[in-house]
Amino acid sequence: MEKKEQAISDSLNLLAKASFIVLIGIILSKILGYAYRIIAARYFGPDIYGQFNLALMVAGWFVAIASLGLSEGLLRFIPLYRGKNDLKKIRSIFKFSVITSVISGIIAGILLFILSPYIAINIFHNSGLIIFLKLFSLLTFLTILASPLVTILRAYEEVKWFSFIFNIFQNAVKLLFLIALVFLGIGPNSLPISYVIGVGSMAAISYIVARYKISELFGPAIISKNKKEIKELMIYSIPLFLSGFISTAFYWIDSFFLGLFKGTYSVGIYNAVIPISLLLLNTPEIFMQLFFPLVTRAYARKDISTIRELSKQVSKWIFIINLPIFILLIVFPGAAINILFGSQYLPAENSLRILAIGSFIMSILLVSNQLISMAGKSKISLMNITIVSLLNATLNFLLIPMEKITFLDNPFGVNGAALATSASMIVLGLLFLFEGKHYIKVIPLRRKMFSIGLISLIPLLILFFLKTKIEINIFTLILLTLLFLLVYIVLIFLVNGLDKNDRIIVKNIVNKLRPKN
Repeated sequence: MEKKEQAISDSLNLLAKASFIVLIGIILSKILGYAYRIIAARYFGPDIYGQFNLALMVAGWFVAIASLGLSEGLLRFIPLYRGKNDLKKIRSIFKFSVITSVISGIIAGILLFILSPYIAINIFHNSGLIIFLKLFSLLTFLTILASPLVTILRAYEEVKWFSFIFNIFQNAVKLLFLIALVFLGIGPNSLPISYVIGVGSMAAISYIVARYKISELFGPAIISKNKKEIKELMIYSIPLFLSGFISTAFYWIDSFFLGLFKGTYSVGIYNAVIPISLLLLNTPEIFMQLFFPLVTRAYARKDISTIRELSKQVSKWIFIINLPIFILLIVFPGAAINILFGSQYLPAENSLRILAIGSFIMSILLVSNQLISMAGKSKISLMNITIVSLLNATLNFLLIPMEKITFLDNPFGVNGAALATSASMIVLGLLFLFEGKHYIKVIPLRRKMFSIGLISLIPLLILFFLKTKIEINIFTLILLTLLFLLVYIVLIFLVNGLDKNDRIIVKNIVNKLRPKN
């Protein structure tokens, strides 16, 4: 029993250490990513910003189809084969994935280039989209090519390099080239060009790092001798390819229907609040990049108790981090929009509140989705995302054209899009939860999350009171945020919201931060 507890403790420490590294990467990523979007939104305005996001949406669909789900397959099978020390199988599935990605990426890029005029004019009735889509045909190829190269860094638990390349490097390159191209007077084309350069640089640096850090992976491999493993990879990946396409569609359904019914201006307004609400879905990313390989290896050993403990602990960490962010977005949505994107995007203020609700609930339940993937239930994941995407599309179709939505004004249709997407995210999260319980016998929720939720009402009431007494600006918003966080953290300790595992992690962090004599 002591060995089991030690194994869980070691896994949690590794997860916490790696997650801290990923956290730094994600923070820098979001700073760079938001800087990019803020420049795009403020400098070019909602209409061009809307065209840019519609072009990203279309390119994303082509990428999702052409990627064939192989990266998700690699992320599952490489840790499994590593657990069995079978390097030949790892080399074979990696080589197969790269060759397939190159071929499918070229085909997808050519198709998007050819179809660009039809998509822009016949579907979205906006000829300005043509040049964006043609430039993004190259982005499609580069994204598909980079995918297996970046994925193997995660599969080999090279979290530092993965976080640097995916979160920091590519976003820094995009931002620097956007600023340079705007300065040179390139105009709106600065957006797609800088984006393509950023993804291309990510593909190049991923290859260089993989060759250096995982040189064993690039040894000789004969695919024909591992047909069984290739078949298993494809059987697992194909449902995920469909799931990936539908997931991408799910992410962009609201923008698609806004572009269809209301035009690129509404798309631009709405896409100012999406990245803000997605802050809540970034928190799971901090932990999932190492969580999935860890639980997959535990699953290969049939160690369900470790999986259960890791899952509950990670869900609790996500809840503790996201709860204050969620409350601040509900209380001060207009301030967040105005500070980041400007007053011209304020019509989407209520949309941010609505999206925050769905994103918060979804973030807590995403751990169950990882457990379903760990168990190889890719067909279940496909069924989930298909059902919820159909629900999302139906709700968007019904709600966006409405001028009023009972309890909300619906300026430009953006509140209808937000309501449809938020409701769909909640349904999807609940499906993950029930299926995780059914297939893995794990509910990744701790009772202490309830008590932490209750004590958060105290700083929330303080916020509501102070909001009515003082003028809200950047300075007062920072002070109120710091006050909220201080009260929130103190109350967590007072109600003993941290369990044994949390205290071990905190103790280890304090010991590392303590200066050595």
